[in-house]
Amino acid sequence: MNDSLTLSVVDQSPMREGSTAGIALRETIDLAIAVEALGYQRYWVAEHHSLPNFAGTSPEMLIGQIAAHTNTIRVGSGGVMLSHYSSLKVAENFALLDSLYPGRIDLGVGRAPGSDQITASALAFPSHPKEIRYFPQQIHDLLGFLSNTLGEDHPFSSIQASPSISETYPEVWLLGSRYDSAMMAAQMGLPFAYAHFFGSGAHEGPAIVEGYRRNFQASNHLSEPLVNVGIHVLCAETEEQALKLASSRNLARLKSITGRAQGIPSVEDAQNFSYRNDELAFMEQYSRNCVDGDPQQVKDGLYDLSERYETRDLSIVTICHAYEDRLRSYQLVAHECGISPIKLPS
Repeated sequence: MNDSLTLSVVDQSPMREGSTAGIALRETIDLAIAVEALGYQRYWVAEHHSLPNFAGTSPEMLIGQIAAHTNTIRVGSGGVMLSHYSSLKVAENFALLDSLYPGRIDLGVGRAPGSDQITASALAFPSHPKEIRYFPQQIHDLLGFLSNTLGEDHPFSSIQASPSISETYPEVWLLGSRYDSAMMAAQMGLPFAYAHFFGSGAHEGPAIVEGYRRNFQASNHLSEPLVNVGIHVLCAETEEQALKLASSRNLARLKSITGRAQGIPSVEDAQNFSYRNDELAFMEQYSRNCVDGDPQQVKDGLYDLSERYETRDLSIVTICHAYEDRLRSYQLVAHECGISPIKLPS
């Protein structure tokens, strides 16, 4: 493998306690502009619903704003939760984006709800949420609409996604953190983005990715396996500072899974929080899947995960209370890992 890393960004538009969604979304756009100049390859935005910690509910709308404010970086979804939508509508949304920004749009697709079950029901109302057994068909239809390759025997073969795509269409990735998502990506011949940053089950991640490679079947979309791994990272000038900043992320995660989320808490609140023993144990386990520390420690951690997953293609997820600390983390990682800044049009 080549020694250099290909680094990208997955941004969940974290929202601080007491702040607003508008501020969080504008910070997402500002961060995209900054990391493009630093040399990051892709900028993917997430889809979450009814979650106080994150402001991003509509990646396709945010992608348009980001692409309009940047020049060369690939912009995409990490990801669209396809089970909520029709394949045709998602294909048309991304066909439109690709028409405006050809060759720059990625369509990462996930099958998790990005919410709780009640919210998933609200998204589908007055119909019912789609059963997961329909997901492979939805992916097949999505690819067919995007590339205009639905078979003649398909009930919607006469329908063309608009605007029509002539030269390029979005690069489609399948996102996941389990064996079944990896197997689906392999069987369909699609790139696979593994969410190591989800935390739960990450110890199985290398085996899941290896299963994807072993079972990969070449397709019109991809001739050989392509893997990206998303990782929680927080980098600061010193290890002590990085761990201090990470404490707000860790508390935010704890509050989220226990139904107490109110946004990303301040470092001061995180440091002064009264933790039960089981909460401390959870946060210690959760932080083991994160790469936090000074620049050298983070670089070593990224290369270690790169070796374990046998890919140099990594995406960084950075969550902390202050935007300035988040931006600084990306700057330090870019410098330490030696990715090259790009020259942007004046």
